[in-house]
Amino acid sequence: MSNVPQDLRYTREHEWARLEDDGRVTVGVTDFAQEQLGDVVFIDLPEVGDDVEGGEPMGEVESTKSVSDVYSPIGGKVAEVNAECNENPVALNQDPYGEGWLLAIDPSDRTEFDGLLTPEEYESFLQEEAGEDA
Repeated sequence: MSNVPQDLRYTREHEWARLEDDGRVTVGVTDFAQEQLGDVVFIDLPEVGDDVEGGEPMGEVESTKSVSDVYSPIGGKVAEVNAECNENPVALNQDPYGEGWLLAIDPSDRTEFDGLLTPEEYESFLQEEAGEDA
């Protein structure tokens, strides 16, 4: 079973979101997603200041297996991009919930965060997906 930290929220597209003390939301891809992707070789993300919309693609992750869209869990303005992860994409594989975070968003509607999947809901979703693939 994939690592599902209990202090995060999740999307059905396998992104995670962490509400920070300053109100920003840090975003990355889940352990499950990075396992499915394989070795990440390139990450294409929006620029600081760009607007993103919840549930819509905001970038791409390219791996040795495929190219996958990265979806924004919430709407808002990109406040910060993890330059380290851009320069060293393997960080996404090595530490998806730490050094492999992708970007931070200043949310346009804070309540969107509350609508994301809880850890328990995400774990159930993963089990449902595994059942469909079996």
